[in-house]
Amino acid sequence: MTAVLAVVLPETGARLEVTEVELAPPGPGEVLVRLHASGVCHSDQNAIDGTAPTRCPAVLGHEGAGVVEQAGPGVALRPGEPVALSWMPWCGRCEECLRGLAHLCRTAWEAMGHGGLLDGTPRLSRRGEPVYHYSLLSTFAERAVVAERSCVPIDADVPFEVAAIVGCAVTTGVGAVWNTAGVRPGERVAVLGCGGVGLSAILGAVAVGAAPVVAVDVSPEKLEAALALGATHAVPWAGDPEATDEEVRAASGGGVDYAVEATGRPEAAEAAFRSTRARGAAVLVGIPRADAELRLPASSVPRMERRVLGSAYGSAQPARDFPTILAQYRSGWRPRSLRRAPGTCRSSPAWSVGRWCAPSRWW
Repeated sequence: MTAVLAVVLPETGARLEVTEVELAPPGPGEVLVRLHASGVCHSDQNAIDGTAPTRCPAVLGHEGAGVVEQAGPGVALRPGEPVALSWMPWCGRCEECLRGLAHLCRTAWEAMGHGGLLDGTPRLSRRGEPVYHYSLLSTFAERAVVAERSCVPIDADVPFEVAAIVGCAVTTGVGAVWNTAGVRPGERVAVLGCGGVGLSAILGAVAVGAAPVVAVDVSPEKLEAALALGATHAVPWAGDPEATDEEVRAASGGGVDYAVEATGRPEAAEAAFRSTRARGAAVLVGIPRADAELRLPASSVPRMERRVLGSAYGSAQPARDFPTILAQYRSGWRPRSLRRAPGTCRSSPAWSVGRWCAPSRWW
């Protein structure tokens, strides 16, 4: 056992505690990773407030990057290798994995609910009592024992803080556009909710040449960030799904092909669906409460072939998608500078003719 400093959630709704916990050594197919960076995702807040039921006490955190310190039996990774962590270490044997849907691995999803690793048991403890993992990682700690399949090797020049957020928020948003929706150049995209996942979806849409790209949020600051990352229009939330739909349709020229919803709120999901045009799809990424229900205008589903697509982890294959996204970052890719038309951002008159956007980084 190794003593490590970690952030523990004692129970749902409680304050986080910074304390020492005991970490068991890695078993077969597992590695010990020294964490150099960890992202803070809204899903961690969902665990704290109970939106996502979480077995407690738990060490939260599921966006991390670091260096392998110790490898268990049967592991190909070696100490010293830098890695980004994925919270979906697929088993390769369940029905979903055999169908090519490793991001929906039944074994991994069930293990998350138990609060252990893939075998259902935790490697963390405190005063002889178990402390549970969050999303098979628990990156709010100095070190973590994780499945080898949670580790994606990265180049030494990739900053750990960048690799960490690629592990969830960036891949979830970019993947929703690239993988789940399969957006093509020239298709219209709206993104409802411009937090980390939503902004990543905007980056993904800009990268593939979608146009227009409409950002929707309640926050003027987030809309400004969306514009800085390449969104062509910014629409403030209009108070209800119907009114917001009208604004998105006006901005997009009659509705979008794909509307990515990244808040988990049913009203935002309804607005996303309503804002699609014929053969369009609402891509639902946000995590709703367990009792949430979605209301849709049913008649437009068969008549206009409008669809609803769920997107878990951006339908990602981390071993493929992490390197692809990080290659974009390392190449210095930037959203193209975009000229703003009058009234492009209804939340801020600052964007006017002749104003250009030249962000300094990809994110």
